[in-house]
Order: sequence, then C-alpha cells, then structure tokens
Amino acid sequence: MLRAVLHPLSDQPLVVEVDVVPEPGDTSIVCHNVRTLDGKRPKYIDRKDSTFVFPLNSIRFVEVYSGEAGSPEEAPVEVEPDELEIDEEFLRRVREA
Repeated sequence: MLRAVLHPLSDQPLVVEVDVVPEPGDTSIVCHNVRTLDGKRPKYIDRKDSTFVFPLNSIRFVEVYSGEAGSPEEAPVEVEPDELEIDEEFLRRVREA
C-alpha cells in the first residue's frame, strides 16, 4: 500500500492509500482510506473502509510518497529562515485591530 496525495482540480488535496501508481494510460485511480491533509474524513465520505474510484480527468496531479510507509507527516519539512522572522509593524497593526 502506497500513500499518495490527490490534488483535485477544484478542491482541497486528499491523502489516500493506493495499491499501484497510476500509469499514463489509466483513466481513473482506485484508492482507500481517503482523508484530508489534517487527517480528518471528508464530510462526503460515509464509510472509511470503502474503496474509492476517482477519474483522473478531475485530478490535477497525484503526489506519491516513496516507500511503503511513506506519509506526509513523515516527510521532512524545510523551513526557510526568512519565514521565521516576524514583522513588528504587522504585529502592531494586528494588535490594534
């Protein structure tokens, strides 16, 4: 079972488990254990043990994690040092609002 992230055309990404990576000639992707990036089950899914078939023409791209146990939580996150600096002027305006 491989972990993957489906990026639909007009919806938030979904973390899924797939048996095989989709091939270039495939028209759909079969997956299990569909959930949002924060690990919650989407509202439109009734049972978590169901099998889901998504047409690939509604998917922007599929992100497959390497390794059998790969998951988005285990992937290393690189943070740029510039992102950690807080603009004091921005904080002042937020406090005044």
